[in-house]
Amino acid sequence: MNYKKTYQPTKGYTKLCVKGECSLQELEFGIIELGGGESLLFETGETETAFVILSGKADFAMEKAEWKGVGQRRSVFEGRACTVYAPRRNQVKITGVFHVKIAVCQVQVETDTEPQLIQPEAVRVVTLGVKPWERETHFIMEEGCNARKLCIGEAFVTPGNWAGFPPHKHDVDNMPREGILEELYYFLFQPGQGFAIQKLYTKDGEIDVTYTVKQDELVEFPRGYHTTVGAPGYNTYFLWVMAGEHQGFYRSNDPDHDWVTAAENMVKKL
Repeated sequence: MNYKKTYQPTKGYTKLCVKGECSLQELEFGIIELGGGESLLFETGETETAFVILSGKADFAMEKAEWKGVGQRRSVFEGRACTVYAPRRNQVKITGVFHVKIAVCQVQVETDTEPQLIQPEAVRVVTLGVKPWERETHFIMEEGCNARKLCIGEAFVTPGNWAGFPPHKHDVDNMPREGILEELYYFLFQPGQGFAIQKLYTKDGEIDVTYTVKQDELVEFPRGYHTTVGAPGYNTYFLWVMAGEHQGFYRSNDPDHDWVTAAENMVKKL
């Protein structure tokens, strides 16, 4: 199975991961692009939906909330994200103030929730790892937000660095050590011709793939260990989207490489 998808920039809503049509069983993902003054009506159906503003600015209106001019960056490399969360069974009207690009993250839920606007100042920023496996991580939606299953953030990897090392997974119900969370990464680069290498594998060898990922590509992680490395000379960005009963980094490292964690802790103490 091919776990990689490519987005071709298009006006309107483009579905990239659809439940039952990709490797993921719960998580769905797509991209909205609108020009200034252009509008789109989005039906959330039975899903909770997060609209992460990648670039540009838009107005949002739904049954219980309306927000004007959401978004403040020209690209993902210019600060923290603005995000709109919409509950299930809502019609959301989205209007571009000027050209806007939005990541749409969805998962089916069984409960009603309240809409939420997550402003940049509410995004938690943490530096994870040490060079050369260091990245800045922005936690946008995690435990404590209005979402029930979605957990979303952004990772910024400096040139030539790894992210998510040691390789880790979250496909076993062994809380609090590890939880079952489907995930995907959506990539962008600076400059735009950059690339990264994405590894996904299981110990039994049933899954063992390595992808070259470029601008506007994503990789699905239905299960298995995964890790990423960016090319020298290019800043790597990926939006990470997880869905499951437990919101957070409930994951386990590949035991073959977990010794690197001890080395990381030693470096941090110096």
